[in-house]
Amino acid sequence: MSLERDRARLLELLRSLSFERRKVVLASGKESDFYIDCKRTALTAEGHVLIGRLLLERVRGLTPPVRGVGGLTLGADPIASAVALTSFLPGAGAGDPVDAFIVRKEPKGHGTGQWIEGRKTLPDGSRVAVIEDVVTTGGSALKAIERCRAEHLVPVACLALVDRQEGGREAIEAQGVPLQALFTRADFMS
Repeated sequence: MSLERDRARLLELLRSLSFERRKVVLASGKESDFYIDCKRTALTAEGHVLIGRLLLERVRGLTPPVRGVGGLTLGADPIASAVALTSFLPGAGAGDPVDAFIVRKEPKGHGTGQWIEGRKTLPDGSRVAVIEDVVTTGGSALKAIERCRAEHLVPVACLALVDRQEGGREAIEAQGVPLQALFTRADFMS
């Protein structure tokens, strides 16, 4: 299946499973008349595969290569998992896998007290891509970028499924991290 067909099918799934026209208060605290819950798509088998293929193509386009992908729990978790899994499949460059990591909202309350799960396979100085499901103001991505830097990882890109085009891109890129989104709000407003 071509990446263009994958992209069209993923958009179809996001529109049917994840998109709703209704009043909501977003994680940013802003009110909106539409909502996109990408987990509804990312947690389906088909959505997982499509997201993995499409975002791995973006990850493979980053040079020098990145060693890991992840972001703030919970939105980034299934997306990072999909990319990591896909990177290890035969024909996807399995000799150069990309591991997933999860950034906690607060440190683990017991044991090591760690902020990032999956950190053991990412040596200090590793280049990583921060993953986001939906970017509005960029708050979740900014927290993940900050935590990665504090843990001696180097965020070189932010990859998102959807950019709502409400200031998040500008906030993220002001931190020196370019944002690439598969879709924008215009893809859902037609």
